[in-house]
Amino acid sequence: MSKIAFVTGGTGFIGSHLVESLIDWGYSEIRCLVRSKPKWLTDLDVVQINGSIDDDALILKALNGTDHVFHVGAMTRARTWPPLYDANVISTINLVRAAAHSGVSKVCVISSLAVAGHTNQLIADESTPCHPISMYGKSKLKMEQALKDIDLPIVILRPPVVYGPRDRDLLTFFAAVNRGFCVMPKNDSGLTLIYVKDLARGIIESIKSDQTTGKTYYIGSQTTTISWTELQHAIESALKKKSRMIHLPRSLIMPLGTISEYAGMIFGAYPPLNREKAREILYATKQCSSDKAFKDFGYQSSVTLHQGIEETITWYQSHGWLK
Repeated sequence: MSKIAFVTGGTGFIGSHLVESLIDWGYSEIRCLVRSKPKWLTDLDVVQINGSIDDDALILKALNGTDHVFHVGAMTRARTWPPLYDANVISTINLVRAAAHSGVSKVCVISSLAVAGHTNQLIADESTPCHPISMYGKSKLKMEQALKDIDLPIVILRPPVVYGPRDRDLLTFFAAVNRGFCVMPKNDSGLTLIYVKDLARGIIESIKSDQTTGKTYYIGSQTTTISWTELQHAIESALKKKSRMIHLPRSLIMPLGTISEYAGMIFGAYPPLNREKAREILYATKQCSSDKAFKDFGYQSSVTLHQGIEETITWYQSHGWLK
């Protein structure tokens, strides 16, 4: 495939797997925006564009001759609204407008299931009205809405929880099972998961298809609902260990999020468990259907839960993330 790709967020968890997939798909050149350190891109055959997405001249130079833009980079959490708005809305608009100016053929923008928020549907699809709960979800929805006004072929993907090698978010759950116990809210309805390599492939398939232009898709796995108990058992099977599930009363989730957030302030950090995340745990839709993605561009997940968990644990152990 003699095409040039430009990737934001390529040094991160999802982006680095996407870059590896782009190499496998035969892109002739892959340009990756690198803010500081190349991280997972260090040994890959890519062109590193060192700088910030807010550097307009740098971005225009990077986009010169580019065929496809994959905008994966984003800010996932912040204490206040302005940083999220700047990172997820303003920066995205500026990037896509620059892409249009540069004659880019198509752009794929990664959004999130977080845009769905609190709905009346257990499983969200593209017809589900969006009522995001978190500032992150609200910023992603505003981003999507702003992109409608830009005259350029764009496809937007909304993945649910993504797991796989290099992921640190679900690592805490893996580590808890490894220690022999894990904690989850009572009466949780489960979640949709997507293995990172399935997502990377789906991203590329979506930008290659003529059917996806101007559309938005949820993209998860064929198994729409995974219970936390099923996830626990899959991890136990791969680790060859047993663990105990502790079901936490839902009334304690928000207090724990509040305590965690204020504790983080003491150390100058904004922890993954905070008040916004607590609200999402309690009230947000955590499941989605990929039926539209299958219908329009043939997307199907290919990695089973047990395969994905085994590959993830093998990677965690080989890199000392799980002992």
